[in-house]
Amino acid sequence: MFWTRLISGAVLLAVTIGLMILGGLPLLLFLAAISLIGLFELYRVFGIEKKPASMAGYAGTVGLYAVLYAGRGDLVLMVLAAAFLAMMAVYVFSWPRIHAGDVTPAVFGLVYVSLMLSFIYRTRSGFDGAFTVWLIYISAWGCDTCAYCVGRLIGKHKMAPVLSPKKSVEGAVGGVAGAALIGLIFGLICRNQLAAFPNPPLACALTGACGGLISMVGDLAASAIKRNYDIKDYGKLIPGHGGIMDRFDSIIFTAPVIFYLVSFLQK
Repeated sequence: MFWTRLISGAVLLAVTIGLMILGGLPLLLFLAAISLIGLFELYRVFGIEKKPASMAGYAGTVGLYAVLYAGRGDLVLMVLAAAFLAMMAVYVFSWPRIHAGDVTPAVFGLVYVSLMLSFIYRTRSGFDGAFTVWLIYISAWGCDTCAYCVGRLIGKHKMAPVLSPKKSVEGAVGGVAGAALIGLIFGLICRNQLAAFPNPPLACALTGACGGLISMVGDLAASAIKRNYDIKDYGKLIPGHGGIMDRFDSIIFTAPVIFYLVSFLQK
C-alpha cells in the first residue's frame, strides 16, 4: 500500500506540475475532467449519479468551463442559474417521481465541486498566474504536510475528536504556520516574477496562511460528508488515495480563496 500510494502520488504531482506550467487548454480540459469525475463521485454518494437532475449538473459543468475558455468569466453566474433552472424544470415535470431531495444535492455538487475547482484555471489565467497559481498548492498541500508532521511530533489536543480524531490543535497551528513560511520563501524566490504584489514575500506568506486555514475546513467538510454517508473513500481512481474528491478536498476550498486574495493584494 505504501509504495502504491507513493507512486500514484508522484504521478499525480508530476501531472499537476506539468499542467500548471502549460496552463491554457490542457489545464482547462484536465480541470473539466476531474470536475466531472469528482461530481460523479459526490452524486454517487448521494445516490443521484444517474438521476435526471444530475444530468443538468454535468451539463452545467461543461458549460462553466466552456465560458471560461471563451474568456467570459462574467457568464459563470448565468451558466449556474441556467443549470439550476434546468434542474428545477426536471423536478417540476417529473414530479412526483423525483423529489426535492434529488435536486438539492445536485445543486450543491455543482457549486461545491465544479465551480470551486474552476478557480484554479481562473487563477492560472490571471495576472502573473503562472506563479500565483502555485499558492493554491502551497496553501493546501503545504499546510497538510506541516500539520501532519507537527501533529505527529507534539499533537496532544484534539481539534475535531469525533469528525477527525487524528487531527490536533497543535497540528493545525503548525500547518498554518508552515504554509505561511513556505509562502514567504516562495515570495522571496519569485519576487521578480510577482511584481504585481507591492511586497511579494509578505503577500505570499499571508496568502499561504489564509489558504492553509481554509484548506483544513475543506478537508474536514469532505470527511463530514463521508461520515454522514458511512463511506471510507469517494472512489478508487487514484490507487492508495481514493477518488478525486479524496485528493482534492482541500484544494476545492483553497482555490477560490487564493483567487480573490491574489486579486485583492495585487496592485
